[in-house]
Amino acid sequence: MTAPARLNSGDPAPEFTLPTDTGETLSLGDLRGRRVILYAYPAAMTPGCTKQACDFRDSLASLQAAGYEVVGISPDKPEKLAKFRERDAITFPLVGDADRAVLTAYGAYGEKQSYGRTVTGVIRSTFVIDPDGKIERALYNVKATGHVAKLRRDLNLD
Repeated sequence: MTAPARLNSGDPAPEFTLPTDTGETLSLGDLRGRRVILYAYPAAMTPGCTKQACDFRDSLASLQAAGYEVVGISPDKPEKLAKFRERDAITFPLVGDADRAVLTAYGAYGEKQSYGRTVTGVIRSTFVIDPDGKIERALYNVKATGHVAKLRRDLNLD
């Protein structure tokens, strides 16, 4: 596997319909007309992913007040996502992409560097999608800690 194709500002955001942590499904089309922050993380209930999810949770009210919806995406099954939501009081949708097709379409799954080795996995990424379904920002290889604060600054929310 080679490095995945990356999205750029102005590209159409790949459509998806995926199962959520509540057992329902969520489509990008369901969010049309709103600005969406879709963030890709490797695995629910791991330390870095928990920190990042809690940062989004703690910033959710101000993000929503600024017109953003937040959605987390990982390869986890809905049952694990539900446990993650309950354990950490996550207050935004978590969607599961078990076959990694959507993560791949967003360029958030493929070869990456981990501790000096090349591995295949989820590339921690964040996508800001405009109300028309176009990519405003595509941020790859983001850090779990401090990313939400940086994103808020980049979006002029602080």
